[in-house]
Amino acid sequence: MIRSFSLLALPALAACVPAAEAPPQSSGEAPAAAYMALGTEPGWTLEITPARLNYDGDYGATKIMVPNPGAKPSLNGRTYVGDRLSVVIKTAPCSDGMSDRRFADTVRVIADGKTLHGCGGAILPPDTLAGSRWTFVSIGGVAVAKDRPTALQFDGARLSGSAGCNRFSGGYKAADGTLTAGPLMATEMACPGAGMTQEDMFFKLMAAPVRLTFADDGTLILTGSEGRTAVLKRAI
Repeated sequence: MIRSFSLLALPALAACVPAAEAPPQSSGEAPAAAYMALGTEPGWTLEITPARLNYDGDYGATKIMVPNPGAKPSLNGRTYVGDRLSVVIKTAPCSDGMSDRRFADTVRVIADGKTLHGCGGAILPPDTLAGSRWTFVSIGGVAVAKDRPTALQFDGARLSGSAGCNRFSGGYKAADGTLTAGPLMATEMACPGAGMTQEDMFFKLMAAPVRLTFADDGTLILTGSEGRTAVLKRAI
């Protein structure tokens, strides 16, 4: 059997503002979030904390951990200069080259004389929902059941997915800062355990206008009028 749901207009994707690196925290405050950067071929990652620069290169074969020398302002960004490790961060959109993810910053690292290029900072929202795929992290503030596969994807002018039980699909349009979805058609199958519960919460959430925002880590947050949320992560 098929169920039909009509979704109201959803506000536009919110712009993602790159987060500046936080200064060292005083005693009693929460630890400052680390700045993360990465590159490919060969794979490398960089973590910048208020105290240290931690570089992991050549797919883990090279490790450089040095005290943070402090950031110096540079053209449209900042630099860190050390004996073994130097970093140039420029505020300019960057693709990681391995997926369709885009980051807020372009990063150049010089590690033991070897120059590498990559991306860092906030993960930017997609330019369009079309072609993007997501999985649910939580619905209504409750983590989704690990044994119930979930998905939400946007293909052309249609969306489809599952919130843990039935498959749903329907049309959607994005125009003038508003996403209008539905009516949605869904199969009508009973699911044991948490699958049906989290699905019901999702459809209740989507029965009213929903605000879309993106966190710096790229997660998508759907927020309803009563404060209910669904949190999704990008499927890469």
